Amino acid sequence: MTDVKRTFLGVDRSVSGRRWVHALDPRAEAAAARMAQLSGLPDIVGRVMAARGVAPDAAEAFLAPTIRELMPDPSTLTDMDAAASRLADAVERRERVAVFGDYDVDGAASAALVHRYFAHFGMACEIRIPDRITEGYGPNPKALRELADRGASLILTVDCGSTSREALADAATQGVDIVVLDHHQVGAELPPAKAVVNPNRQDDLSGQGHLCAAGVVFLTLVATSRELRRRGRGASELPDLLGDLDLVALATVCDVVPLVGFNRALVVRGLEILRARRNPGLRALAETARLQGPVEAFHLGFLLGPRINAGGRIGDAALGSRLLTLRDEASAKEIADELELLNAERQAMEREMLAEAEQEIRAEIGEGDGPPILVAGRSTWHPGIVGLIAARLKERFGRPAFAIAFDAGGRGTGSGRSISGFDIGRFVREAVADGTLIRGGGHAMAAGLTIDRDRLADFRLRAETQARASIDALRADEALALDGALGARGLTVDLVRTIERAGPYGSGHPAPVFAMPRHRLLSSAPVGTGGHIRATLRSADGATTSAIAFRAAETPLGDALLGRRGADVHVAGSVSIDRYQGSEKVTFRIIDLAIPGM
Repeated sequence: MTDVKRTFLGVDRSVSGRRWVHALDPRAEAAAARMAQLSGLPDIVGRVMAARGVAPDAAEAFLAPTIRELMPDPSTLTDMDAAASRLADAVERRERVAVFGDYDVDGAASAALVHRYFAHFGMACEIRIPDRITEGYGPNPKALRELADRGASLILTVDCGSTSREALADAATQGVDIVVLDHHQVGAELPPAKAVVNPNRQDDLSGQGHLCAAGVVFLTLVATSRELRRRGRGASELPDLLGDLDLVALATVCDVVPLVGFNRALVVRGLEILRARRNPGLRALAETARLQGPVEAFHLGFLLGPRINAGGRIGDAALGSRLLTLRDEASAKEIADELELLNAERQAMEREMLAEAEQEIRAEIGEGDGPPILVAGRSTWHPGIVGLIAARLKERFGRPAFAIAFDAGGRGTGSGRSISGFDIGRFVREAVADGTLIRGGGHAMAAGLTIDRDRLADFRLRAETQARASIDALRADEALALDGALGARGLTVDLVRTIERAGPYGSGHPAPVFAMPRHRLLSSAPVGTGGHIRATLRSADGATTSAIAFRAAETPLGDALLGRRGADVHVAGSVSIDRYQGSEKVTFRIIDLAIPGM
């Protein structure tokens, strides 16, 4: 809905080099006004919803999404009925089941969902999470053979398996059945399995390709319970699947899938369950992370998720899934404490690696604009953290970035992150096709690769010759869409609570961005160890509000905040409620700044 011809506050170029534009065109502004009139919502909330495509007569349903209204029929997914039948058979025969999952949050939550389902029936269910460094992504023949040797007659692969043809073919020779529950892109050739439930397989017409793996698992378990009811099981005999939506919400937010439609309903309901802290593992993790107040989607992505991921990045990859399956408080606290220590270690490693990466990139850029795609690599880096470094470099320098960890033999494992409009997964696949990379793949915004050090110069040259024009054009046209303007006087806790009702925000349903026009920058100073800058802003009528710019040190935004104390500025950012020891206050999170009249 953005009309790039309409600048906001006349800002053609902010300190970050972006043009500020209206998120709403005139038609959407009319819809926002009608929405506010019909629903009694503040005008600013109507603007937020209209900018995200909500029609005036759909506002009430949008603010209260329900699983009942938005859940698709699981049977619309290809192979779903076959999968549900095989899982129901396992329940009736009380088979030994195993789950092979990915080492990220989505994989851990998906594996835990399956484990909790079969545990309800008193069945043995082993979880196997691969080691990121020694085994890599996806099922491998050795691991599946070990699960079969320990008696598993049914193995479910969750958040992986769609492209693991060799490993699954080997498992079939062991007399074990495989059911794949996944959501990753896959070609026409599928692995041999009893069922491959993946809304992104080419012959799936369900329209549910936005689901994360945990969403696919949830629908599969719904279909399994339906099949068991058809076979005579009473509702009281079946697991409470809605009670495990906290795990689905966690995975949905952390896997950065679009928070629209059914996904949004899953997160809204899951957050309600999370706030009740019924899952001992999540409760222990929240306490260890010192999470105060009600759990929000932000906490899933920035507090709980990174701690679960820490095990898969630098420790025992199975810690996260094990934590999510526990019903014992003491064991949950023990694992949560271990993940907290691993996360602190991960943060320290990330800070050191990021400092080295930024030093390398700044030297490469020099006085000019630098390469279109940033590539940094060291032999001392941990391969489990390169994805985080690539994301930080992309944020800091506003262009696609790769971070690569090289081993002693010169073989590099890397991750890339992109800016909107440049398909980094396609760029990597094409580099594999021409022999520059050993292997690699991904999607539009993220990719992984394997490269020999002696091909690094070729990879950089490829970026310069094949990506320069498109990336330069994307960066030149970069715009920041704003939902409206707020003043310090009106920035109240009640208003922010109302804005939050239109959430949860995330991928596909972005957090609203507001401008605070011509506010005096009373103070600004660095805070903490992450390069954050805290500031105080005052409006013309004398009202003040606190603000913070995360990781802004040594960026144009940070330089402007520290260099223009006492001046009037336009700032753009998002709003949040900070909770501490029972008190609540509004904080404005600054993401950009512009000089009035310039």
